[in-house]
Amino acid sequence: MTQVRAYEMTEPNAPQRLVERDVGDLEAGTALVRVAGCGVCHTDLGFLFDGVRTRHALPLTLGHEIAGVVERAGTGAEDLVDTAVIVPAVIPCGDCAACARGRGNTCPRQVFPGNDLHGGFATHVVVPAKGLCPVPGYSGDPDAILGASGVALRDLSVVADAVSTPWQSIQRSGLVEGDVAVFVGVGGVGGFGVQLAAALGARVIALDVSDDKLALISEHGAEATLNVRDLPPRDVRKQVKELVKSLGAPGSAWRIFETSGTADGQAVAFGLLNHSAYLGVVGFTLDRVDVRLSNLMAFDACAEGVWGCLPELYPSALALILDGSVQIGPFVERRPLSSIDATFAALRDHSLTRRPVLVPDI
Repeated sequence: MTQVRAYEMTEPNAPQRLVERDVGDLEAGTALVRVAGCGVCHTDLGFLFDGVRTRHALPLTLGHEIAGVVERAGTGAEDLVDTAVIVPAVIPCGDCAACARGRGNTCPRQVFPGNDLHGGFATHVVVPAKGLCPVPGYSGDPDAILGASGVALRDLSVVADAVSTPWQSIQRSGLVEGDVAVFVGVGGVGGFGVQLAAALGARVIALDVSDDKLALISEHGAEATLNVRDLPPRDVRKQVKELVKSLGAPGSAWRIFETSGTADGQAVAFGLLNHSAYLGVVGFTLDRVDVRLSNLMAFDACAEGVWGCLPELYPSALALILDGSVQIGPFVERRPLSSIDATFAALRDHSLTRRPVLVPDI
């Protein structure tokens, strides 16, 4: 029997409640993970503040960016005990028709911690063992620096969405060395996306409305930056073309990634389409966007959304972090789990400059 302490969402726009739960015997194929850290995502804010419904009835513990250590495991997963892992934000079943087609992101039996079951804003979480991503080199200390990454196991929690989701989109885009990659919005998800694309040899251009974010990302993979605040999409397109020309990079077939999660950002990203371009829609907003869909036909271009990341892609993204190619440290900050409501409010009010990782202190 393991006693779990966790925060639960009981209703929208209400403080989250500290509770205790007992976890007894585990079902076959499941694992009890002791949480080292859990990142806070804008999806969590959507559940708490914006009326986005969870698939699991309330009350529910939120949190889907989880890193920790397997403390116990059910039948068939015993070999994972004492292994440091990253818990995928989307865990496909692996057996259905969607999974067989390589589209586990749309698996009808997928498990999304903090949505389908209790998530990581807790001391422990019970999740399917299938798809857990082992973290090599873990010494048993969640604060010990791993490899050349400059970060510890706690900080790797953000791999479960903020890193892996743009990685999935980049992989689908077919991006190769020398391609132009444009990221619209470089806070959080976009900041990691820039680094991932740069690690593959892309010529990366970063767009945002914050000079501070652009200054930071220019030190971490972006060869050119552009503040698009108050710029109409047509002017953005013109200036990006000039930046591409100054880099001596290809003038078509751009890989464009919308990572702002705003209607304005989505309009800007769509307006950048050119011949043979790829638009990856990574950010989410409830707002509608008015675009001329025929641009996809006229440019023989492609637009594709991405929902999470297939577990089999996690190790390759993690490897780029552990060898130092992608930096997490400058983009995250640790906060005690007991500050959960204050942290949610600060993230909603845009008063945080880094992605928060909540560390259990309860």
